[in-house]
Amino acid sequence: MTWEVVIGLEIHAQLTTKTKIFSGSSIAYGAEPNTQANLLDLGMPGQLPVLNKAVIPKAIKLGLAIGAEIGRRSVFDRKNYFYPDLPKGYQTSQFSFPIVDKGGVVEIEVEGEIKKIGVTRAHLEEDAGKSIHDAFPGQTGVDLNRAGTPLLEIVSEPDMRSAKEAVAYAKKMHELVQYLGICDGNMQEGSFRVDSNVSIHKPGTPFGTRAELKNINSFKFIEQAIELEIERQIEVLESGGKVVQETRLYDADKNETRSMREKEEANDYRYFPCPDLLPVVITEEDIEAVRSEMPEMPDAKRKRYVTDFGLSDYDAAFLTGSRAMAEYFEAVVAQTNEAKVSANWVMGELSKALNQKGMNIVDSPVSADMLAGLIERIQDNTISGKIAKQVFDAMWSGEGAADEIIEQKGLKQITDSSAIEALVDDVLANNKAQVEAYKGGQEKMFGFFVGQVMKASQGQANPAQVNQVLKEKLK
Repeated sequence: MTWEVVIGLEIHAQLTTKTKIFSGSSIAYGAEPNTQANLLDLGMPGQLPVLNKAVIPKAIKLGLAIGAEIGRRSVFDRKNYFYPDLPKGYQTSQFSFPIVDKGGVVEIEVEGEIKKIGVTRAHLEEDAGKSIHDAFPGQTGVDLNRAGTPLLEIVSEPDMRSAKEAVAYAKKMHELVQYLGICDGNMQEGSFRVDSNVSIHKPGTPFGTRAELKNINSFKFIEQAIELEIERQIEVLESGGKVVQETRLYDADKNETRSMREKEEANDYRYFPCPDLLPVVITEEDIEAVRSEMPEMPDAKRKRYVTDFGLSDYDAAFLTGSRAMAEYFEAVVAQTNEAKVSANWVMGELSKALNQKGMNIVDSPVSADMLAGLIERIQDNTISGKIAKQVFDAMWSGEGAADEIIEQKGLKQITDSSAIEALVDDVLANNKAQVEAYKGGQEKMFGFFVGQVMKASQGQANPAQVNQVLKEKLK
């Protein structure tokens, strides 16, 4: 009998506010250590928290997007534990009454199969600080810039049965929070972190003891860490051992997991309502106000691209991979009215250039308006598709818009029929042996003639006209 894997994920999404959840300190990334922590963040006596109102609609947005219940009355609790980068000795979080309650569902697709993953809850909380172990020999530094940063912790049901399903769910949630505009999704900066709870059991028996893989910040590492943990637990149980409930660290350099500490139960944290913060009361009017601002969700957008634009499922999935990519594409289509051609350019030359430079589409030197202008010059036969790539490279290098580059470099397509006839006559006159071979049945020579004409025109002759004239002349 084989082992069955059970996986649940806890995702910490840093909310896109300017200041912390209970203080006015900035959450801007990259500041010098401990320069963005005020007296409240430092846990000094007598400092009272004030809830940052901006976090409430962001949490509601997620709840609406996944079809979950919104907690009309949510309460902040104190989660008590000692850690060097938690100066108060407790974390302000939500336990019994979260802002996003039960009923949420996210659909994932793995190897062509659709599966629904339940979302247990999502609650607001503050982040802890950061312990730095490699800055001072033999010592640990503590940076409290991150202490108090607003997080939305999204807890799934244990519905995943493989590492691939876990990664698909994490990617779907990553896409979702970015579309909603509630989290920038930057995993390298710690804005989107994933804890994986993994256990194994024999089918038909109760779930096994879970181990938690903490704070993994890449999809590749999430998959690798879960696969390793599954192998480890199978080895432990099949050798007669017992899996211990614990928190484990994934070491990407060594590709191994190792124990950090025993995992506490909820009662070990001694949760109790925070006496310094009032309950958050959410009305129907609050929810409807957020609902009116909800963007089109990625799944709905993909379906629309297939039905309205006639794109393939693959193209639709690629172009909706991020909200910024979809907005760029739609801006191009709005100007060109050519969805497939626009999709090809966004997915082709533009994405290739972005990948080579490691850039996000929001930083592209070629704006949607500029790319649309280039496509329009192909559509009206000002330039050929081949010359368009040359123009795109010049646009990418900052040489201006398509019209300027075409004019400056003299790249306009030759469409004058007499000029094209003259080019064709020259090529046929200079390649008499190939003409005889074509007439003798070697039809592949036609491509040779086309290439020679395009070469003679430096790529500027209209290819359709070249083909037409050649066919007539070779009769």
